[in-house]
Amino acid sequence: MKPALSEKDRQAPSDWRQFNQGDALARAIGVALESWWPRIFGYYLLKLGDLSAQLDTSQCKVRHHISVGRHSEALMLQAETDALPFSEHSVDAVLLSHCLEFTGDPHHVVREAHRVLRADGYLLLTGINPFSLVGLLRFWPGLQQRYPWQGRFFSASRIKDWLHLVGFEVLDEQRFFCSAMLSGDYHNGKAKQWAERHLNYFAASYLIVARKRELPLTPIRPTWQLNPAFSQPVKGVSARQQAD
Repeated sequence: MKPALSEKDRQAPSDWRQFNQGDALARAIGVALESWWPRIFGYYLLKLGDLSAQLDTSQCKVRHHISVGRHSEALMLQAETDALPFSEHSVDAVLLSHCLEFTGDPHHVVREAHRVLRADGYLLLTGINPFSLVGLLRFWPGLQQRYPWQGRFFSASRIKDWLHLVGFEVLDEQRFFCSAMLSGDYHNGKAKQWAERHLNYFAASYLIVARKRELPLTPIRPTWQLNPAFSQPVKGVSARQQAD
């Protein structure tokens, strides 16, 4: 598998407004998450990263929402996303929105999310689609110092490979927000509505929903028994009688 480590220092965005059309993208992510919140229950939802902390999760049935990041005003706890101060199997769901693009070791972030999730816990992850107009524009030199083009874009299929590797079961994938994100204003006209319906494979953002699965460690004793390789002696017949 191609390594995802990066030695380049990438400053993660602390606010959606640092993106062109960032507020519109945050609303689109909120709409994509709406159908999943009623299905998730528990005590703790972990919102990892400054951007995740600013998303509206009020419809989620999980009782406590904990925002973890570095600079956002919406944070409850300051910490690195690849070194979480939580014990194993302690949270019910993790929201990881546009975070892997700006971390030096995205594999480790995924492993940390897996570590803190309880069995059957949910991971909801969003990222920039490299096969979109936004993804193609990352090769334009004048945009490489702006958000979101400062980050590295990973395809949804590659992210799903990582998730399967650490023990997640992928439940769903959605693609949305058909925009090049060049202008400051987002107009959801008929052309974009048509693109969302028919060209969503090339949309700018994707949502992946996965669930942590663990195999039982208790061995199951087989109910069958092996037949002996030798034949049973005939009752009442001795070896001398057989020889005679």
